[in-house]
Amino acid sequence: MTNQHLFLDIHAIQTLPPSNINRDDTGSPKTAQYGGVRRARVSSQSWKKAMREYFHKNSAQSNVGVRTLEIVRYIADKIKSYDSSKEDSEAMELAEKVLNEAKVKTKDQRAKALFFLGNTQAEQLAQAAVNGEKDKKQLQEILRDKPAVDIALFGRMVADDPSLNEDASSQVAHAISTHAVQTEFDFYTAVDDLAPEDNAGAGMLGTLEFNSSTLYRYANVAVHELLRQLNNKETVINTLRLFIEAFSNSIPTGKVNSYANQTLPQAIVVNLRTDRPVNLVSAFEEPVKTSNGNVSSSIKKLFNELRKVEKFVNEPEYTFYLTMEDGDNLDVDGVNEENLKTLLEHFTEVTNNLIPAEVGE
Repeated sequence: MTNQHLFLDIHAIQTLPPSNINRDDTGSPKTAQYGGVRRARVSSQSWKKAMREYFHKNSAQSNVGVRTLEIVRYIADKIKSYDSSKEDSEAMELAEKVLNEAKVKTKDQRAKALFFLGNTQAEQLAQAAVNGEKDKKQLQEILRDKPAVDIALFGRMVADDPSLNEDASSQVAHAISTHAVQTEFDFYTAVDDLAPEDNAGAGMLGTLEFNSSTLYRYANVAVHELLRQLNNKETVINTLRLFIEAFSNSIPTGKVNSYANQTLPQAIVVNLRTDRPVNLVSAFEEPVKTSNGNVSSSIKKLFNELRKVEKFVNEPEYTFYLTMEDGDNLDVDGVNEENLKTLLEHFTEVTNNLIPAEVGE
């Protein structure tokens, strides 16, 4: 495994009704030009945030990260859990001091920039603060060691000290619609419940922008890099399972109360490759054009592209797929899974055989 590459690719087709889950600075749904037409777009940052929230709510692993300006408060609370005799002001001073000694800059007991810190790293920093540890080398080693699963997957950048950076083992593409879209406007009014009966006017009025789309979504994980970062086979497999589950079941929450766009993917495909990751967005460079719905055509184009790219790259080592369509009619070599649970079980069996028992084997 040391000299062998292993990549996880995950693809999804997911339809969204009228919605605005990811807005630009003017409040409009994000879009992008691709294949000569305007597409709906959801940024990778937006969907990664949704996945991280899924990690927090659904992961059995406790070592999940927090990205915050309130890093001093975060560690101070842990200091008080170790030593309940500490007053809040004293814990805050200790937390800020240990961060500064690790060369993480703060101002007014807040980080100068959003800082990404794992739960285990925060616990160890708090313990070091209580113990009076001042050695910069040891404190920075705490910040590098045992990264949280989301820090390992999505990376950390520290502008003030690049030695604390963590390279991401995963890549998440911006989701785009498989077809052309046009942004629409919802004009709305709100009635004043206590307005006089002879008042025919509205209490307020406004507009909301939205579009409807069927998205192609893609992400990958360099499994060999994740193994180097987490240094534990069981943790790596559990993290990959969580990544697949979160990619499938999470969704950004922008304007969700207005549109209730709580959809799930209509199809997901998971590939394990040993040559390189492959984004299949090229299947939709020519936009889907149909008056009978976009999902079925999008799924067929996705599976056709999976076959076509083998002219350039190797066939995947393993392919697992799950679709709400009739999978037996799709031209694909792979395991047609009954549900996400069985997909994850089969994925675990396969990766358990591919990843050596001893890290570094």
